[in-house]
Amino acid sequence: MAKFAIDLKSGDIKREGDLIVGIDLGTTNSLVAFMQDGKAVAVKGQDGQNALVPSIIHFDEHGTVTVGDEARALLIAAPQNTIYSVKRLMGKSYRDIHQIEGYFGYHIIDDDPDSLVKIRVNDKYYNPIELSAEILKALKRRIELALGEAISKAVITVPAYFNDAQRQATRDAGKLAGLDVLRIVNEPTAASLAYGIGLDPSKTETVAVYDLGGGTFDISILRIQDGIFEVLATNGDTFLGGDDMDRAIIDFWLKRAGEGQHDRERSQALRLEAEKAKKALSTADVYTGSLESIDCSITRETFENLIQPLVDKTLECCKQAVADSGYALKDIDEVIMVGGSTRVPLVRKSVAHFFGKPVFDRLNPDEVVALGAAIQADILAGNQKDLLLLDITPLSLGIETMGGLMDVIIPRNSKVPTRVGRRYTTSVDGQRNLKIAVFQGERDLVANNRKLGEFTLQGIPPMPAGLPKIEIKFLLDADGILQVRALEERSQVEQSIEVRPQYGISEEEMGRMLIESIRYAQQDMLARGVLEAKNEGNMIVLSAEKFLQQHAAILSLSELEKTRELTEKLKMAMEGQDKDAINRAIEQLNTYTAPLAHRAMDKTIAEAMAGRKIEAP
Repeated sequence: MAKFAIDLKSGDIKREGDLIVGIDLGTTNSLVAFMQDGKAVAVKGQDGQNALVPSIIHFDEHGTVTVGDEARALLIAAPQNTIYSVKRLMGKSYRDIHQIEGYFGYHIIDDDPDSLVKIRVNDKYYNPIELSAEILKALKRRIELALGEAISKAVITVPAYFNDAQRQATRDAGKLAGLDVLRIVNEPTAASLAYGIGLDPSKTETVAVYDLGGGTFDISILRIQDGIFEVLATNGDTFLGGDDMDRAIIDFWLKRAGEGQHDRERSQALRLEAEKAKKALSTADVYTGSLESIDCSITRETFENLIQPLVDKTLECCKQAVADSGYALKDIDEVIMVGGSTRVPLVRKSVAHFFGKPVFDRLNPDEVVALGAAIQADILAGNQKDLLLLDITPLSLGIETMGGLMDVIIPRNSKVPTRVGRRYTTSVDGQRNLKIAVFQGERDLVANNRKLGEFTLQGIPPMPAGLPKIEIKFLLDADGILQVRALEERSQVEQSIEVRPQYGISEEEMGRMLIESIRYAQQDMLARGVLEAKNEGNMIVLSAEKFLQQHAAILSLSELEKTRELTEKLKMAMEGQDKDAINRAIEQLNTYTAPLAHRAMDKTIAEAMAGRKIEAP
């Protein structure tokens, strides 16, 4: 039996010979790096040429998964089964992305606008976490093949502007890929490390990191002093990047040709042609191409005019970030360029002009973040003693939600002290009390984690389910003492409890919890998927039954029977453990009842407006 030593402060499992790798999980490309002879190295493919793995996943008719260049080759031939730009969907609901749904060549499901988006491929349903996990598995296989050893620990980077939901989604993707994610690192911090900035503790610098990738943009102002990286301010847009430049080119071509949107196959071909044109115009003044009846030629001047609004948008974010940092432009010592889209000459020229100094772009902008992640991994491994890592919480802290799921509020390895709040609501009409159970651990089901305590928020004014706004706030101090507060915002009813998250947990128990979180990652994710599908199904069944009670008069006999039949089909699916069967039944019921709901709404509005006149202003 293998023996494990646990670092109680960081919560990490220490094992002789373990290598921690750095991963840049990107919108367009992803890559993995590690430290070799004191230097960060990006792992190349079997051809020994390219370190980039296209962040593209393809599923064939049998469900077999291919990732990277092989999947990219199938974008045009099988667009509905080939997923790209999944990073843009991380932590997003359908409500967040419905306006740009048409930009994707695959099918995004419109069922619950407030839940994590789902993508349908053949007859199966995937969320962005599962899809990102496939990319991470490919990166894991790549480095294991290159080094000839198993890899289980990683540092993964995210945009500084990623919110908690997006960070947690990234962490979950790593877990599902069989990786113990020791740290989620901001991409600007990683880029700074890659340039060697901050490695000399005696030097103090103020750095701007301009990160424009395929799908996200962020600008961060960092103060680096005594080996401590402090993010003073950050700004950006998680829906702004090279993809939008491609879209601007496509719209220009279609408008010039007098054509509108195309089918998925042709849209993919246009997207790839636009990407090719964008890259060519970094060095050429004119790009010439064609696609069937469409003239795909474009000059650099036209391209720059098209993307100028996008570049201006990034500079507005820069202006706000500098203002928020409390520093002036003249105080910025270095401007670091990160992301493949910074190769566009207009971008580099505009950023240099804004900051009034040459930009720092000596390293490959595609690799710089992964190289920095590898350095951060090396620091976590204890190989660089001069840099100070702030204290962190060893295990995740969260509460129990519907179905016995663990909703992590403070992920393990979070810096302390910290304060995190999240909003919840009730699930039953007229609910007056809400039990809040606090757990610690890494498993998706609370039954497998350690309960720290519970309390009840009492006296909630009776309201319809979903209406109360209950903020649950975790405050973790430097001594590891956790205070949990619950506040119903409408009535100001409040309750709190103090728990000590590390009390009574031995080194062996903490090690067991961490090891099990890795061992049962896939099993936990499957169980979570089924429970989440059942929770969503239950809400839709209740809504459907309530709808039938209230609006039976406007429905035909066949509509009533069909709605009841689909509702019963969903109930039967929820008795099983097939997540995809439940999702299919949800989609069928939603698709059928959507026009009925619109008709009911029209009737309600007509009745409310009966006898009223609308006068012109």
